[in-house]
Amino acid sequence: MPRRVLQGVVVSNKAAKTVIVKVERDVMHPVYRKYVKSHKKYAAHDENNAFNIGDIIRIVESSPISKTKTWVAQEKVAK
Repeated sequence: MPRRVLQGVVVSNKAAKTVIVKVERDVMHPVYRKYVKSHKKYAAHDENNAFNIGDIIRIVESSPISKTKTWVAQEKVAK
């Protein structure tokens, strides 16, 4: 099965070797048929502590690293 790849904004880098990434999506409302923005936060593994708050990065799904981390930070897309 292919690995999922998501893109989002780093909102926290306080934990060691971990960044919290906020991913936004446009979801259609079931009744009003209008697109609404929804977001979810993912904990991603950052081995070298290379990413800072505000960076737009790409994360890739992986096997579980800890209780909450199943994503790995891959590359910086923009600042």
